[in-house]
Amino acid sequence: MVRFLVGLFGLFLLVNVSFAKSSLDGAGATFPYPVYTAWAYYYHQATGKKVNYQGIGSGGGIRQITKRVVDFGGSDEMLSPEELKKRGLFQFPAVVGSIVVVYNLNGVKDGELKLSNKAVCDIFLGKVKYWDNPEIKQLNKNLSLPHEVITVIHRSEGSGTTWNFTYWLSHVCKAWNKRIGYGKVVGWPTGKGAKGNQGVTNYIKQIPGSIGYVEYAYKIQNQLKVAQLQTTSGNFIKPSVESFESAAKQANWSEKDSFYIPSNLLLSKGKNSWPLTVSTMILLANDKPNTNKQVIEFFDWAFKNGDKTAKQLGYVPLPGSVKSMVRDYWKKYVIR
Repeated sequence: MVRFLVGLFGLFLLVNVSFAKSSLDGAGATFPYPVYTAWAYYYHQATGKKVNYQGIGSGGGIRQITKRVVDFGGSDEMLSPEELKKRGLFQFPAVVGSIVVVYNLNGVKDGELKLSNKAVCDIFLGKVKYWDNPEIKQLNKNLSLPHEVITVIHRSEGSGTTWNFTYWLSHVCKAWNKRIGYGKVVGWPTGKGAKGNQGVTNYIKQIPGSIGYVEYAYKIQNQLKVAQLQTTSGNFIKPSVESFESAAKQANWSEKDSFYIPSNLLLSKGKNSWPLTVSTMILLANDKPNTNKQVIEFFDWAFKNGDKTAKQLGYVPLPGSVKSMVRDYWKKYVIR
């Protein structure tokens, strides 16, 4: 009888632990890793509750939440309503950021280098192999560009950053669209693969003459040099929080479609809108209501208290109207 009661008590404890986890575990996109971990740090200070997030790439995040390995997934690729239904998931935006093209080039300062859509395309296709190629020189007549080999650095794993970068390339370059296309993983025609935004960052810092693509926060934290790119209007601009905000204002959100926008926030209209602006998403399992409530508590806290931190790291907080839509979405679909 004693053994039975002890066993029953142990079962009771296990059941209650499943309803009130001591910590939350998330995994996925490395794009928002800096802001999620900063939010988690301050959330723990304020509430005593722990949130752990691993940056393993959007592909890994989608797989792990689909298999219910983690409590929430992070993805820079928005999933369609059909894909969400297939995987049994909910989806909502968490924060807006951007992808930038970074380089390691002696004698060229941060923000000095201009790269047209065609130039970026030809570099990543491997057609332009040296920094003093006429295609680059004609855009940068005031710069002293060396006859140095260009080393392309790209992601090696399934990546939402790659999905967005190659989606952009596919829409500004016919040759890229015809030959490579877009996706979380593509058949890179040239270059060296690295894992995560941090992996790309490390290679860029180590390899002279290198070029790659990372989330803007990694540029800020590691003092990388960033190229000017063309807006949809054709003019060259430097990445900035203001240019990300300009692009974010163009978004047409809909909670009925779980905030799905086929192009994400890429190629937003406006002469001052950064063309590689991206909203990163949170994925929740549709059969974990109690865990979802705890995840929502964390992101609701971040929506109320995390804007300053996001801006300091180079992200753009969601507009108040979008936060309200997300909260309505939580009530109607996630925790109803």
